[in-house]
Amino acid sequence: MKIIELKGLKKYFFVGGETVKALKGIDFSIEQGEFVTIMGKSGSGKSTLLNILGCLDVASEGDYFLDGVDVRQMSKDERAVLRNRKIGFVFQSYNLLAKTTSLENVELPLMYNSSYDKNQRKELAMEALKMVGLEQRIYHKSNQMSGGQQQRVAIARALVNKPVMILADEATGNLDTKTSFEILALFQHLHAQGCTIVFVTHNPEIALYSTRNIVLQDGEVIEDSVNKDRKIL
Repeated sequence: MKIIELKGLKKYFFVGGETVKALKGIDFSIEQGEFVTIMGKSGSGKSTLLNILGCLDVASEGDYFLDGVDVRQMSKDERAVLRNRKIGFVFQSYNLLAKTTSLENVELPLMYNSSYDKNQRKELAMEALKMVGLEQRIYHKSNQMSGGQQQRVAIARALVNKPVMILADEATGNLDTKTSFEILALFQHLHAQGCTIVFVTHNPEIALYSTRNIVLQDGEVIEDSVNKDRKIL
């Protein structure tokens, strides 16, 4: 089953009377259960693509289907609902609420989903924290945790809505080498449990641990390869 399908995706920006072509016709699909890294240097178009995949922006031309839904035809409000229900974001800077417990941070996406009551929110948040190995840190606040623990909370928050994919943006960028490998091992563990993961990075080392690697350059896909020699942590 296709989670992501892109057809002829283009994105233009108008800067000082000139047209900047950030994406020049992107075509690829990502199946359920894949762990895909999207790589590229600064200016390659990967941040623009990330924003479109995350329903934070829309393409100028072409099609984007997320879990079978035509994103480009949706209103801004409809995209916001889709984003909340279908995508779990993990950022480089964790983006946790300060002076707030792990549990409260993880519950946050569920606050925007009226189908869950208070008890259900707590139950789902505790389940997500257990998945990332933080069941002993449920009531710890952000400032009482290490960078690696904070990123685990952020991953739990991304998982809590049971999204169709995890979209990670340089998710190990603020961590030391040892902690980065621990977080990568967690992503591999989640992938082994059936999670679809899209990991955007400029770091070639990260690509050694995914199942597939897509490389962007100047707004185009220059490589799309299956990682046959994938490293397992």
